[in-house]
Amino acid sequence: MGLWQIDTDTLARSRFVLSPFAETFASLKLLHSGTGAHPGDDAWLRAHLPGYRARLAADPVTARLVPAALGRSWIADFFCPTSCAGESFEETVTRVRAAGAGEARANLRVSLRGPLPAVLERDDLPERAAALLTYVWEETVRPYWQRRRRILEADMVARTARVNQGGWAAVLDSLQPGTTQWLGDSRFRVNLNAYPPREVAAGAELLFMPVTARTGWVSWEGRERYAVVYPCLGTLAEDSDRRPVPAGLGALIGTARAGLLALLDTPLSTTQLVAVTGQALGSVGGHLRVLLDAGLVERRRAGRSVLYVRTAAGEVLMEASGAGAGDQEPERGDPLAGRRPRGRPA
Repeated sequence: MGLWQIDTDTLARSRFVLSPFAETFASLKLLHSGTGAHPGDDAWLRAHLPGYRARLAADPVTARLVPAALGRSWIADFFCPTSCAGESFEETVTRVRAAGAGEARANLRVSLRGPLPAVLERDDLPERAAALLTYVWEETVRPYWQRRRRILEADMVARTARVNQGGWAAVLDSLQPGTTQWLGDSRFRVNLNAYPPREVAAGAELLFMPVTARTGWVSWEGRERYAVVYPCLGTLAEDSDRRPVPAGLGALIGTARAGLLALLDTPLSTTQLVAVTGQALGSVGGHLRVLLDAGLVERRRAGRSVLYVRTAAGEVLMEASGAGAGDQEPERGDPLAGRRPRGRPA
């Protein structure tokens, strides 16, 4: 299994950051698989998969490059550089384009675990990779970026609250349950692949990057910067854009309040609810007060954060109103939809 040795000081300095490039690369992986993990993915794929496939059909070289670069357990390094904190998509993709031709071919032999197909023995692979990633960003991610950004920020709030409540071990275990795990003694299992342990140098930058697709990978640049890309909280990714609101419940307590109640099967803060719903802070706070007074939600404190979650009465009301049945109306919104390291295990 893939193990990182991380000293406590490095872990304490680690940060959650947004990466437009990581979100784009995760979306490329979703397009490549063609199969969504939830209804939001499916809606996004219906909108963008035909165009993506048509683009590859018109470019046979890039069509062969994508599966070669993604590999089975290792992503070609040049194809997915580790984003820096605060780095724009354009800044990261520039590093893809700047990779040397020989470096790109060598990376692909590692991800393929063997020789390159003849069609990939060429010098323009970095430019083709950058062009495809730019297409995915411009056509399939950027139109939804402001919405997705709020979703990812909401996830980071939740993870930070969990650090305050249960420490880093609980957070690391929850990034990809069954895959990532804090094993104690400074050991962090990042994936299930049979790679030698890697020591994260003291003083290195350790970043955690959420993406909306159900995928994850790890990445590093030299010994200075490491990144763990992970899928954001399921309740945010699955419901952020087309959260079903039972029509009867909306008529009873109002669509906005019903939407908040539907979201609160997982504890969320006011800040997260603002991010997910796009409602103003005052509106969310007012609706929460009504739901609290009605006994449908309760407050829990997690460190400095106050989280809201449905009560048993709220659960009964959701079930009685037919949540999950066909009698539902979607709220308006855009459909939502790794790298591996410098080394990059998927």
